[in-house]
Amino acid sequence: MKKRVLIVDDDTRNIFALSAVMRSRSFECISCLSAREALRILESDDHFDAILLDMMMPDIDGYDAIPMIKKIPNRQSTLIVAVTAQAMIGDREKCLEAGADDYISKPVDVDKLFQILNSI
Repeated sequence: MKKRVLIVDDDTRNIFALSAVMRSRSFECISCLSAREALRILESDDHFDAILLDMMMPDIDGYDAIPMIKKIPNRQSTLIVAVTAQAMIGDREKCLEAGADDYISKPVDVDKLFQILNSI
């Protein structure tokens, strides 16, 4: 069965690139452009194996969205990978403190991403 991933990013180019790479490895991808839309999708009964969440978005950023996602019934154990252009010292820790399970910086290292996703 294909693993299902929700990609949340306000830049359609990032969604397009991530989706193409994920599909090439037989992942099923659902995407949305905001954390608000992601929360609506995640409140459904749809199954997701992982969430790739852009941390820097207008409206609700990833740091605020992660705790909201974790409060949704049946989403506490869904893998959340913070995807961010923020690659300074301390940014990884900030993402993990917000509740992300792992962190990857942009531009995304595809091999590293799949190492993370192999845990699901």
